[in-house]
Amino acid sequence: MTAFIVKRVLSLIPILFIMSVIVFLIIYLIPGDPARVMLGDGADEATIQQLRANMGLDQPLILQYGQWMGSALQGDLGDSYFLKKSVSAVIGEHLQPTLSLALLAELIAIAIALPFGIWAAVNRGGWADKALTAYTLLGITIPGFLLSMFLVLLFAVQLKWLPVSGYAPISDGLWNFLKFLILPGVSVGVVMSSVIARIVRSSFLEVMNQGYVKTARSKGLRERSIVYKHILRNALIPILTVIGGTFGTLLAGAAVVESIFNIPGLGQLLVHSVSRRDYTVIQGLVLFIAFTYVLVNLVVDLLYAVVDPRIRLNK
Repeated sequence: MTAFIVKRVLSLIPILFIMSVIVFLIIYLIPGDPARVMLGDGADEATIQQLRANMGLDQPLILQYGQWMGSALQGDLGDSYFLKKSVSAVIGEHLQPTLSLALLAELIAIAIALPFGIWAAVNRGGWADKALTAYTLLGITIPGFLLSMFLVLLFAVQLKWLPVSGYAPISDGLWNFLKFLILPGVSVGVVMSSVIARIVRSSFLEVMNQGYVKTARSKGLRERSIVYKHILRNALIPILTVIGGTFGTLLAGAAVVESIFNIPGLGQLLVHSVSRRDYTVIQGLVLFIAFTYVLVNLVVDLLYAVVDPRIRLNK
């Protein structure tokens, strides 16, 4: 198992290197001088040159990358010119809302998708299967922001059960913490559940046709035991893949939902940083999100070996 983990971690080094180069070059992909763009047209030349020196833009490109990457490996992502704080501190301040929203949305998605997908697979061709197909189509076609608006209109404006927008840290109490996350969590979780449920169904159907499942049925085992002991574990690989992918997507793509519900997370931070051209924050944030996405996929990859020991034996 240790050798399997080491191989997986080492295989990520080239990916992380390429990712870091792309993130570093973000500042150069935008037309114009970054320092001049940040300061605006009214800035004098001396101020612009001073900012270029402070940002290290007057040095050779390869040296800039080496210094930036060396600092990043030590947890130093630079300083925000506009917020007057380190980028690491800014990300830390906005991480909890995004992580809380992503975890809640993922739990909601799994709670809906897993039983629904299993139910549809077991009753293939029945009304439950047709209902899943309709649910999947709705989840794919209805934009997340439209569902968010509908939930706000119903539960916040009409029924007044939940707040329209905002965020409270968990230190303010569990209910105060959850009440601001329920609507955005449901709006994102429902959309994600339609994707996961479809994968659960197809994965279950594939395993249900295997010989060992037919053998288990011929021995007279109860259907519930067959479903949860024989089929579920062997169907988990593609299910884990899509769950890991959706969680990474939630961390990277929460900007729209956070903007609608005014949640001060990483997505909202990215939108604000782009609008004020805070390049060091954009670089650090994109690097952090990309690294987190890779880390989530590594965890999913390691879970493969736990679910199916044959994977680590064959690698």
